[in-house]
Amino acid sequence: MDTIDTISQLLQASNSQYRLYDIGRKITKISKELFEKIEKNQLPYPTPSQGHACFAIAFWQKQSPQPFLWLLKLPLDERGLLNQGARNHFIAIIVEALGADLTQDANTQQEELLKSNPYLFTPAQYKLASLNSKIKQELKQAPSEYLASFKTYLNDDSNWDQWQHIGVQGITDFVARIDHENNSELLSKALEKLPHEVLFPLCGALENEHLSVELIDALISVFKAHLSLPTEQNTEQATLIQQHLLRSLASSCQHPHVAKLIRDLLQQQTLAEELLITLSGRCWLALANPKNLMAFFEHLVTSKEQGLFNNIFKDLVTVPEVRPVVFQCIRAPERSEAFSQAIGQLFHHSQ
Repeated sequence: MDTIDTISQLLQASNSQYRLYDIGRKITKISKELFEKIEKNQLPYPTPSQGHACFAIAFWQKQSPQPFLWLLKLPLDERGLLNQGARNHFIAIIVEALGADLTQDANTQQEELLKSNPYLFTPAQYKLASLNSKIKQELKQAPSEYLASFKTYLNDDSNWDQWQHIGVQGITDFVARIDHENNSELLSKALEKLPHEVLFPLCGALENEHLSVELIDALISVFKAHLSLPTEQNTEQATLIQQHLLRSLASSCQHPHVAKLIRDLLQQQTLAEELLITLSGRCWLALANPKNLMAFFEHLVTSKEQGLFNNIFKDLVTVPEVRPVVFQCIRAPERSEAFSQAIGQLFHHSQ
């Protein structure tokens, strides 16, 4: 077997068909060309999560269309580039266990070797459900049996509280097909009536999809309906709902309507910590301009939670598209005294 230097070469050498997904912050299909550039450190990994790159690799042989799945977590260096030693170690473990045939039935010894691979991981269940739905939809495989029951639920205007039979896989199958038939319109009409037990997992799936204007506007409308409620208890509940709705708009956060919503939020006098966390973790592209990011940081320092500031700052500075804007903000002469102090404390603790 020729020398294998990259995961791409490993897949190609096994004559596998394969699809690649970035599963770091959201689930996004990526091209083989982009993956190779990330592998060769020609580009930083675009969506770092706690210092790691997370990928899903679905691969199969032509004669057997049922894909195998690797869920891969590799460390990054301080520039966001893939740790080449870790990547090479991963390849060595796979080659030792399976050789050139990645889709062979592993024997007990091979299975133990694969299980002990430190670079394979299990994401959260909601992410696995969305990933499974995306792969099945893209490979034109049948969805789960739960899709039909979820569509029936959305079509029946009299049974919103009868959600117990709905499977999360049905919700993610529906969202993976949000641009099929009348799915987007159907959800837009039902959205404001959905109980939390349905709405929250639905938002977790929507974060991975580019949405229609109609659905974006429906989500924004429900978000605004919860902007101000009288009692503290209701306010906490409203914030939780808003947090999920904002998350649902993650992949559409550069759409003009969502961009305006986020600008308006950042111009408010106060903003809940939960929404600040969601903005940085899910809608970071909306913060990739100096005005928005500066407003965001000013909200962050008013919380007077230095630990929260440190964590979010350290996270955002690792994101390639936001990193230069972060440095622009900390050098800006118009930054507030509170922001300057928070930066000073951050660097003091880092020393």
